[in-house]
Amino acid sequence: MGWLACLAFSCAGSSDVDWPAYLGDVGSSQSSVLAQINVENVGELELAWIYHSGDADPENRSQIQCNPLVIDGVVYGTSPQLKLLALDAARGEELWRFDPFDGDFRLFGLGVNRGVNHWQDRIVYAAGEKLYAVSKDTGQQIFAVDLHAGFGERAEGLYVSSNTPGVVFENLLILGHRASENLPAVPGDIRAFDLRSGELVWSFHTIPQPGEFGYDTWPEDAWERTGGANAWAGLSLDEARGVVYVPTGSAAYDFYGGDRIGQNLFANSLLALDARTGERIWHYQFVHHDIWDRDLPAPPNLITLNGVDAVAQITKSGHVFVFNRDTGEPLFPIEEQPVERTDVPGESTWPTQPVPTKPPPFARQRLTTENIRSFALERFERLRPSVPFTPPSREGTVILPGYDGGGEWGGAAFDSETATMYVNASEMPWVLTMIDVMDGVPHTGRLAYATHCLYCHGVNREGDPIGVYPPLTELDDESYVRDVVREGRGVMPTFAHLEPEVTDSLVAYLFDREDPFPDNAPHAPLPFMSTGYHRFVDEDGNPAIEPPWGTLSAIDLERGEISWQVPLGGETGTENYGGPTVTAGGLVFIAASKDEKFRAFDKKTGELLWEVDLPAGGYATPATYSVDGRQYVVIAAGGGKIGTPSGDAYLAFALPE
Repeated sequence: MGWLACLAFSCAGSSDVDWPAYLGDVGSSQSSVLAQINVENVGELELAWIYHSGDADPENRSQIQCNPLVIDGVVYGTSPQLKLLALDAARGEELWRFDPFDGDFRLFGLGVNRGVNHWQDRIVYAAGEKLYAVSKDTGQQIFAVDLHAGFGERAEGLYVSSNTPGVVFENLLILGHRASENLPAVPGDIRAFDLRSGELVWSFHTIPQPGEFGYDTWPEDAWERTGGANAWAGLSLDEARGVVYVPTGSAAYDFYGGDRIGQNLFANSLLALDARTGERIWHYQFVHHDIWDRDLPAPPNLITLNGVDAVAQITKSGHVFVFNRDTGEPLFPIEEQPVERTDVPGESTWPTQPVPTKPPPFARQRLTTENIRSFALERFERLRPSVPFTPPSREGTVILPGYDGGGEWGGAAFDSETATMYVNASEMPWVLTMIDVMDGVPHTGRLAYATHCLYCHGVNREGDPIGVYPPLTELDDESYVRDVVREGRGVMPTFAHLEPEVTDSLVAYLFDREDPFPDNAPHAPLPFMSTGYHRFVDEDGNPAIEPPWGTLSAIDLERGEISWQVPLGGETGTENYGGPTVTAGGLVFIAASKDEKFRAFDKKTGELLWEVDLPAGGYATPATYSVDGRQYVVIAAGGGKIGTPSGDAYLAFALPE
């Protein structure tokens, strides 16, 4: 064992080093003190074990996005069908599994889970619309809690889930959740549950109610009818201070806010909350009145810079904002820059948006005639100019970085030794186009489709070109379609709130039948909707922008400068999902790329030192740990994104024994 490994084990106090929390620790560092695997020997890595869960979707719509925990020699993760797994960390052998759906996965379809929590004798995670506590030793259920808790009658029949774990503080699980990005949607309340009983202890209203701070940044009745502003991406915790740091997303509906005119606190904000009570300490809003789907995509990193305890937040736009952890004061100046006003009727954009002066963005901000590929030039000239915060438009607006970033849910890694952040980014332009949903809509079902389904499945029901959302043009089972509308499937939320006659009309439209209720007066909750999530790509799915299409960057956060940036995913780079992990051995481990490889880079230079083919895409963040003095790096290979095949495996790599 070399001196680096000895130093790491000495710092850890044992030859067994866990990965005890989502993204490594409650501060979301995505880092490890382990150094047995280092820049000199990483090329010798070999497969130590592989585990197959056996429940991947044969139609390639399932994924594993899980960053597993490793505690006392046991790996805790989830399968494509959201079964909770316990594996021997040294051999990869299954110890037990817990199935929240009792074998009937149709109850939730092909959802995803990004991690789990640990408290005392139990593992806690969400699957479907419930929060489960499971014995970490036996896999037996301890309790289950309905995730609608605390929302009241307005949430009845509405979609709610939580695919990213919260944080554990004392006896509390502090949790965010997923909500529909359309209306109606549950509100984004941040909630704390008692880990002993599952009871709700406190809630923080991200859409303020009368008398609460921020209430005047919304219409008076917004708290009763508007949803979203939810913390779907995960949280970070300062245990010593008793403060939880909460990144929130957009208010519903994502792309039109004529019904929520105002600044819209606390959507698109970083909140510092008292972990015991949920009281607000400070906040910062990154996008005012968001109509671009600029959710905060990952938990912030709790870091220390030049002796100042700080919190660093990455964004989908490819920026890093850094704040004093106690006061919320920026460590680098932030400018409120004027932005273009909207011409969509009924909408009112906020006149300025914040942009940090340092560090520079880690993803390109504009698609121009200089960096666009030739095939896209003719279409590009018909779109709105590609400028940050150009509002949604009826002719089409380029969104770059796209809806998925820039930065995304894989998060950023922070190396405290060098004060360097490591973050991957996709360089995929998307096109946002708005339509008048009442234009030529006598059919109630067609209007219901335009309101609830169009932005995923397309104007003509053609689906997503790369297969994220399936086409609805050749359906053959009305009963199945009706069940999916009522219950939801996978990433599709339930639409149980629709009146039965509206559901009947929607099903009739999907099967090209006349409206069974022609005398109904069609009504749309919003006058304008997006035509869907459209990547700006060629016939092979490659982005309209010149390469690189995916990058990995090292950012010196003390100086506010990018130290290096390299393509991620071969020479051109690829769109990527999942994040990096940095180690004391001088390495950055990351999978994430569309070419289905797992890689290690030199953290000082960005040099590629090792790569290996995975059985499916590794769209997850890796974990590293040691058992009996041997360091392992484990990655979930679940595939299923960006048109790639689904997988069911966890793979652990180590040096030869």
